[in-house]
Amino acid sequence: MLRILHDTSYDFIRWWKVMAAITIAFIVLGLGSLLIKPLNLSIEFTGGTLIQLEFTQPPDVGAIRSTLDQAAIKGAEIQQFGSNREFTVRAQDPAAVASQSKGAEAIAITIERVLKQKFGANSLRVVRTEGVGPRVGSELKRGAITAILLSFLITLVYLSIRFEWRFATAAVIATSHDVFTTIAFLKLMHLEISLTVVAGLLTVLGYSLNDTIIIFDRVRENLRKGRKETLYETLNRSINETLPRSVLTHVTVFAATLSLLIFAGEVIRPFAWVMAFGVVTGTFSSIYVAAPVLLWIERKWPRRTSVRQSSSTATPTSRTRPSAATATR
Repeated sequence: MLRILHDTSYDFIRWWKVMAAITIAFIVLGLGSLLIKPLNLSIEFTGGTLIQLEFTQPPDVGAIRSTLDQAAIKGAEIQQFGSNREFTVRAQDPAAVASQSKGAEAIAITIERVLKQKFGANSLRVVRTEGVGPRVGSELKRGAITAILLSFLITLVYLSIRFEWRFATAAVIATSHDVFTTIAFLKLMHLEISLTVVAGLLTVLGYSLNDTIIIFDRVRENLRKGRKETLYETLNRSINETLPRSVLTHVTVFAATLSLLIFAGEVIRPFAWVMAFGVVTGTFSSIYVAAPVLLWIERKWPRRTSVRQSSSTATPTSRTRPSAATATR
């Protein structure tokens, strides 16, 4: 069996203040940029029509935009998709989209027709077309938010039952950190947020939570051993003991997501970006968010270990003391 990083004694928690400053700066930078430009939501959330086009020759984006404006398709968002010959056009026409699928199909047909008139009949082909009505988009957005909130609630209940409320609170705060950092990453990378990306985000939350649970489970085992050490030392010991497993798992997952980033298509690439970043932020939060938060909670609301110890020491004495009936015999 491959053995790496065994019997290490790194003081991980020592650097929690530096790491906290770095992650807070990253979150503030990413979420602060929302004041300049909102998130790049897909039509699944905003409603509208998306059409992917492949040209035989690299076109002029300005010519595409002016052609659509002349066809009364105002404010269309044009993005390069992969090579310099592939583009996606996202358009919203409230009058047409109101009829949902029929309206989206009509807009796609109009876009294809006017661009072929401009660049030539054989100058482009339609790769895919997507259309979502505004009502469906709002329902999908509400469903995505509900799924994330339910995951937090279930996590809190599960950890409270398996461990205790201190561990559960620390894990939920660490998972919340992953949500904010991932949103900041999506904004800074200007990635399109679709249902696929939301699925990736939920996967990242589960991945990070699993890593946190493994560390906390080792913390609980070390606490039961009754070593004469502080919780700070127990946390560091537990992180070091789970380090070989963590490194092998994270490297394997990151290699798989890296292959998706390199070899997968543009449609799956945002999901791969989220997963690749999730490996980093999930590992970070398990060590530098969950552990320090648990340490802070323990200092704020300490457990009554002295009472438990006194009761445990009194029990053997009471068992060895003979009863009155036994003494008379």
